[in-house]
Amino acid sequence: MGERGTITMSMKEAQRLHVVRKAIEKRITQMEAARIIGLDLRQVQRIIHRVRQEGDEGICHRARGKEPNNRIPDKVKEKVLELCRETFYELGPTHAREKLLEEKRIKVSVETLRTWFIEKDLPYRKRKKRPHRQWRERKGCRGEMVQLDGSHHDWFQGRGPVCVLMAYVDDATGEVFARFYEYEGTIPAMDSFKRYIRRYGIPQSIYMDRHSTYKATVHYQTIEDQLEDRQLMSQFERSLHELGVKVIHAYSPQAKGRVERLFGTFQDRVVKEMRLAGVNSHGEGNMFLDSYLPKYNRKFRVTSAKEADLHRPFKDRKELDRILSIRNKRALRNDFTVAHNKKLYQIKDNIRTKSVMVEERTDGSMHITHNGQRLEYKEIKSRPVQEAKKSLLPRVWKKVKPTTAHPWKVMRGFARERKELTTAAP
Repeated sequence: MGERGTITMSMKEAQRLHVVRKAIEKRITQMEAARIIGLDLRQVQRIIHRVRQEGDEGICHRARGKEPNNRIPDKVKEKVLELCRETFYELGPTHAREKLLEEKRIKVSVETLRTWFIEKDLPYRKRKKRPHRQWRERKGCRGEMVQLDGSHHDWFQGRGPVCVLMAYVDDATGEVFARFYEYEGTIPAMDSFKRYIRRYGIPQSIYMDRHSTYKATVHYQTIEDQLEDRQLMSQFERSLHELGVKVIHAYSPQAKGRVERLFGTFQDRVVKEMRLAGVNSHGEGNMFLDSYLPKYNRKFRVTSAKEADLHRPFKDRKELDRILSIRNKRALRNDFTVAHNKKLYQIKDNIRTKSVMVEERTDGSMHITHNGQRLEYKEIKSRPVQEAKKSLLPRVWKKVKPTTAHPWKVMRGFARERKELTTAAP
């Protein structure tokens, strides 16, 4: 209500009052008034009865200006804001609502929290506008395509070293598998994919970017590659090819938008969850993910269009370790030694070949094989040292004074005498 003698009403209420007055004056029937206002007959009859008793004020809602019965008490509001300032700081309204309900058993709606945050100027991460892009339909079956990428971020907010999160997102369901590693490289990619296979199986295809780990950057082909028409592959690409996984390279981050959006969510949610859990290293982070990801997947994954799961089982662990390893061909010398990474290794087996294969496994071990058979070897730690050659000093020329009998002296003497005789001639 406004000041004394005035009534504040909305445009909708003013329109209703005009129609109700027409019905009271018998200019239109109550049925016509209900049709014009858009209410049923009984509700219009109630409004007419109130307007006859209270006047124009009867058109206004009686709860106007009064506190609602379901209003949250001030004590609860102050406690929630205190928790959001001290414990759940930097959490958005949606995330804060989940933590309040999960840990403190306080139930508050998201929009109520958002209103309180704006009222008290509490900062939180807001969603930015994105340019319009063409939507791509999800794959129909689980395991048909998996998106892979690594995210470099200060995951522990200065409490531990900066590391990389290697994440896999199923395109059909949005199910997530992730691990923390010290860097983004071939060994972390192989180790994470091996763990993914042991849990879910081998997917049909992998969608990833053009990072040097995932795509070969060298364009030089050897004569053998040219003769056999072999494409240049990175070590990880070669492993996926042997496992029968189709490799798809993205030309922009937006092409693999699901895993990119996942990193945006994790850099907001998981960072704060790990802070609350006291996680300070990538080892503790992996233990945290083992318990956190199942809950995350139950909450956010979607149902695939088809029930079929296209992951292929692979139970031969030894063969999987052999495929997911860095392989390099090395020459076998006449003394049955192999040089690799500035180290020398002695082969104990008597074989007739010019080259062997050196395999670096994800667990840090190294195997030397020939035609798939493992060879026994040992590292040569003490190598003979060659004697240093004596440095050749520059030759020093000594000044030698020629004798009087030197041909040069004799010739100069003859020339001097001839000049004197020529000058003395008349």
